Amino acid sequence: MTSKQRSYLKGLASTMDPIFQVGKASITPELIAALDDAIEKRELIKISVLKNCIDDPHEIAQVVAERTKSQVVVVIGKKIVLYRPNKKKPKIELPK
Repeated sequence: MTSKQRSYLKGLASTMDPIFQVGKASITPELIAALDDAIEKRELIKISVLKNCIDDPHEIAQVVAERTKSQVVVVIGKKIVLYRPNKKKPKIELPK
């Protein structure tokens, strides 16, 4: 992903609300399955890491991205933005 594409996705994500929260239990198989399903439908999602989660948001982002085969767009504070294009019907068209 180029810096121009990453910047474009960050702009799209700036108006989004987090649709998932990572809490005390951190990353569970159920959370990964739900995130994978959400990324399949939306392509771009925002996750919030709660204060009671002891894991580092950057580490959480990397693990979730690996398991969902998505890309980390940005981690700002306790917010994570992930992107994975939908292979059948892409909704977001990235700049070249």
